[in-house]
Amino acid sequence: MRQSRQYKSPYAAMLWSCVLPGFGQFYNKDYMIGAVLIGLEFLVNLNSNLNLSLIDSFIGDANSAHHVIDYRWALFYPSLYGYAIWQAFNAAIVNNNKMIGNDADQRTYMSGFFIGMVLGMDFGLFWHDSSFITHHTVIRLLDFPVFNGLAFGILIGIFGHIMEKKVYRKQKEHLITGKK
Repeated sequence: MRQSRQYKSPYAAMLWSCVLPGFGQFYNKDYMIGAVLIGLEFLVNLNSNLNLSLIDSFIGDANSAHHVIDYRWALFYPSLYGYAIWQAFNAAIVNNNKMIGNDADQRTYMSGFFIGMVLGMDFGLFWHDSSFITHHTVIRLLDFPVFNGLAFGILIGIFGHIMEKKVYRKQKEHLITGKK
């Protein structure tokens, strides 16, 4: 018996993976990948004490947020998080293309954003304790490892997306005009 495909919103899949890596895969009915990502999320999250650092960040205890987190494990989390979101987004697009019979479109989307997000989050986690930050109350929020990781992840992700668009546009122009 042939099962018909259902439309899957790439943005809903992306948002579900933002909630917890693996949830977007469950939304897309990629159960094996989803289970692996949820298992890895719990492994990395528990070993890095990321949630404890996040709680300390929300209550404003920067010192505790710095000391409770295990950066050897925490630096794995951005890669896991970024991959889960990217994979869910693109799997939904592939599903929708197959649903309408368009198997020709094989490119991935938003890769620049997610690669930039991972690099930015790693950079933000690693570089969060700066004397410049502690002396400026406007950006004091960046003194917390998790918030700093998110801020740099979003900024560098946007930069990565812009760069991907420029490169893709140039490649498309070269294909159309035949110039190098």
